[in-house]
Amino acid sequence: MSGRALSKPWIPLTADAVAALPAQLGVYELGADDGTVVRIAYAGGRELFGLRSVLAAELEARVGAGEPPGRFRYELTHGYLTRWEELLMVHQARHGELPPGNADRLHPVGRLTL
Repeated sequence: MSGRALSKPWIPLTADAVAALPAQLGVYELGADDGTVVRIAYAGGRELFGLRSVLAAELEARVGAGEPPGRFRYELTHGYLTRWEELLMVHQARHGELPPGNADRLHPVGRLTL
């Protein structure tokens, strides 16, 4: 299969873990405690503190909704939109569908060659 999934270990989504993140652009996956991917997203140029800002917002939203915080993993990249699309394509090719948090996507995802 063309394309490369994130292979970094999962990190618990906690305030301390988010505070330790670099204020840089990149992509990330949110996961349930069992390691299944629930959302693939990115921290773009409009985020004041990059990954730190978006993951702090993700943590706040999950806790505010009464959901378990879960886990995350990330990759630093200035090509965050291209990499985000690639991660979505890889996930869809492997699982036959997008993660639940990306199911409302308006545009179809490209296909990878198997």
